[in-house]
Amino acid sequence: MQMRIAAVDLVSNTCFPALAADALGFFKAEGLDAHIELVAALGATKALRNGSADAMIAGSVHDVLTEFPRWEGVKLVVALSQGTPWLLVVRADLPAKRGDINAVKGLRLTAAEGPDLALKQMLIDAKIDPRHDVELVELPGAKARDVSFGVFAARALEAGRIDGFWANAMGSETTVRRGVGKILIDVRRGDDPAQVRRFTFAGLATTQALIERDPECVAAAVRAIVKAQRALRANPASAAEVGRRKFPGEAAELITTIVERDVSFYDPVIYEEAVTGLNRFAQSVGLLSAPVPYEQVVAVRFRELWD
Repeated sequence: MQMRIAAVDLVSNTCFPALAADALGFFKAEGLDAHIELVAALGATKALRNGSADAMIAGSVHDVLTEFPRWEGVKLVVALSQGTPWLLVVRADLPAKRGDINAVKGLRLTAAEGPDLALKQMLIDAKIDPRHDVELVELPGAKARDVSFGVFAARALEAGRIDGFWANAMGSETTVRRGVGKILIDVRRGDDPAQVRRFTFAGLATTQALIERDPECVAAAVRAIVKAQRALRANPASAAEVGRRKFPGEAAELITTIVERDVSFYDPVIYEEAVTGLNRFAQSVGLLSAPVPYEQVVAVRFRELWD
């Protein structure tokens, strides 16, 4: 069995269980020949829609709605990690205190296409106008096919091109270790204005057509990811081997520390309350006009494989 998987980010802790399933041999053990390719920004969703990918590793599952309105023709099959995965990082020399979202006023911030919707909504919910109170900038080159946004944004912060960014923990850890950035908001660890942690999560999505045509292929992918998550929870140090195989040098050195902090989020279950929060967020940003049932979003036939 073969599966072409498009990923929005490869140098990432958010979607790490899928990379671990590949690097640690869990896909292969399930008889699945998986090919994971980086297609940055919303390119992975487009690849799933046009048929050049069989599945997509979504760092934010709401991205799927940009090509599959009302979840028609697509399903989420397993969660990669729980909760809105991004952190808001600002320059280390700013007097901002952890959790004080009002400190972003007047700053130049950036976010990847897709995650930027969550950043804007977080600001709006905090009574900060994203059009006037901050300057949201797009980094030239950020949408290139082979760009991992967190690391890319970390370099831009170090170069002084921006004052802060909204990205995964790989980006934040890079800036903190270099002494050029600090974490202002981490919604999964308590800095959570307006329940932002329930906006979205990371997951594996595939088409309804593939589920009907080859359900065992999809099931194999789910089983492999669940086993990878279990392996990471049991031994976070195994992340080092994945890093050596998948990441550039500095990121490979950082990933074990990050995974050790994140293992509690590596839960394959797609909870009903998570889909409720996802629906609510998607409505707030115009990706949905009304909530859709859990069974329309999630391929419940694979639910027993999450255990």
